[in-house]
Amino acid sequence: MRSAGFPEQQDESKAAPSDARQESGAQRDDRNLGELIQELRVVSLGVQVLFGFLLSLPFTVRFERLNSGQRGLYLTSLVLSAIATVLLLGPVAYHRMVFRQGMKEHLVRFANLMAILGLSAVGAAVLVALLLVIGYVAGAVAAGLITALMACVLVGLWFALPLGRRREGR
Repeated sequence: MRSAGFPEQQDESKAAPSDARQESGAQRDDRNLGELIQELRVVSLGVQVLFGFLLSLPFTVRFERLNSGQRGLYLTSLVLSAIATVLLLGPVAYHRMVFRQGMKEHLVRFANLMAILGLSAVGAAVLVALLLVIGYVAGAVAAGLITALMACVLVGLWFALPLGRRREGR
């Protein structure tokens, strides 16, 4: 079953040949959830710092100097940061709601989707914030070039490279 344009997830009950773990499905789900929670701890701190910074920006003196286009970029980055925060904290809330209901495998799959979408929102928020700040400091051409380069790096490292390795592993 394919969802939201993401590659079909491999059935983890059939361990890859290089995976010598001898674990039950419940143990695998526990390990997967633990790994995901650790990853979310790292990324949620970063998005919360970005979101906090963006929330404080309108209360600075220089904010008044932004033109309507720059304010649009600011609002876009702010909303994307809020979306990222909600998505990256979502697995914790979801876990609390289904705790001890025998739904851990479903939780892990749904939390994984929220994490991927949350990372996408973080990446977009960072790129929009970068476009805003570089445009303000160095002008539109520099902002466009640097942001495009950073978008290529972000998409390459966060999505293209892992998905390519995933295909090789099949």
